[in-house]
Amino acid sequence: MVNGAVQKPAENGLESAVVRALGSRSIVLVGMMGAGKSSIGRRLAGRLGIPFIDADTEIESAAGMTIPEIFDKHGEPYFRAGEKRVIARLLDNGPQVLATGGGAVMDQNTRDLIHIKGISVWLKADLDVLLKRTKRRNDRPLAEKIKDLLPQREPVYSMSDIVVQSRDEPHETIINEIMSKLPDCLGLRIENKS
Repeated sequence: MVNGAVQKPAENGLESAVVRALGSRSIVLVGMMGAGKSSIGRRLAGRLGIPFIDADTEIESAAGMTIPEIFDKHGEPYFRAGEKRVIARLLDNGPQVLATGGGAVMDQNTRDLIHIKGISVWLKADLDVLLKRTKRRNDRPLAEKIKDLLPQREPVYSMSDIVVQSRDEPHETIINEIMSKLPDCLGLRIENKS
């Protein structure tokens, strides 16, 4: 699916109710690289019939270079400042599913904006899962630092509205878990039709 493309929503009361309750807010996926934010995010957006946006893709587009090139040429502080601006702009475009970079929520202002304009979902993945998923990627400047970053970032990730364990299960299982937690988070009362 193209970044931002909208799919037709499933004809299901839960999905429709969630989208209505979101209003102009976004579902914001947070977590370490390798947690599945992009792959889960695309499928969740498709199920809800709202756009999926990958903040890293938008940052690369705005900068006209890849994230590793930004890090190499300008350094991490420059990248983080751009990331902060892009996420702030993207949060004005809800409802959508927005996948953020692993360090995005370490910025207090970004966390505050996500809290105001979104529902945060931490895709929590264990270290062994993250290492397995990222070792086949060569384009991530911080992949080798996961062991150091994880304990620093987890306390911040844990402030998310929803926490779902990302593990080696079918994507649909993880999406169902997110969907089961969204109604409470959005203040919805869903009648069980069984």
